[in-house]
Amino acid sequence: MKSLEVHLRALRDSGRKALVPYLVAGSTPDWIRHVEAAVLGGADAVEIGVPFSDPMMDGVVIQEASQRALERGTTLESVCEELESLDGEIPLIAMTYYNLFLHYGLERAAGRLRQAGLSGAIVPDLPLEESDEWRAACDANDVATIYLVAPSTPTPRAREIVTRTQGFAYATARMAVTGAASDDGEGPRVAATLRAAGDVPVYVGVGITTPEQAKRAASYSDGVIVGSALVKLVLNGATTSEVERFVGSFRAAID
Repeated sequence: MKSLEVHLRALRDSGRKALVPYLVAGSTPDWIRHVEAAVLGGADAVEIGVPFSDPMMDGVVIQEASQRALERGTTLESVCEELESLDGEIPLIAMTYYNLFLHYGLERAAGRLRQAGLSGAIVPDLPLEESDEWRAACDANDVATIYLVAPSTPTPRAREIVTRTQGFAYATARMAVTGAASDDGEGPRVAATLRAAGDVPVYVGVGITTPEQAKRAASYSDGVIVGSALVKLVLNGATTSEVERFVGSFRAAID
């Protein structure tokens, strides 16, 4: 079992609901300070979006943040270099697209992630059936391979994903790209399917915009992922104190 999953299972067993903010690496010059602020606000792990020019899952807010990052010259290597400056035990999870890892070299990429302190990776455009090579590279470097389950995923396939995912299962609440939403979507149903199929922690994301939504999501899952709402705050010029308070409001809600 990967060290990330050991950590997240222990978190669940303690009765704490996990809060996982998402930030786009390189979107601002001080993005690494925002990661630290999210931790101070009560994050249990931080998802680090590595910018890619042709995303398939990202909505307009995250696309804008990624474009800003790319214009600043952000690369997988630069992200890893900056993350090495972080001091702390909070798990970091990469989210990006397969082309970046394939171009970098799978073994080299997985090793570089681990060296930079990342203990998990989410690759939305890599199907389960085509992930063996990447998974093997991650296995050799104690990097958890995390799979997503959509509302459209058939139940038998969802059950298979639960047996293969590491760290947690990512339940997407709606059939849409990332972005703000006003309801829970299909999060309750997807999470219930995954929780019934296995014992891995189940986290809900995509569309969780307010602390109230996060509180509801935490009631039927083991944790929540907050992305676009936080990224938008950063794009609008938020200070580190504002990021900390924002994350803290979600922490208070799910506690």
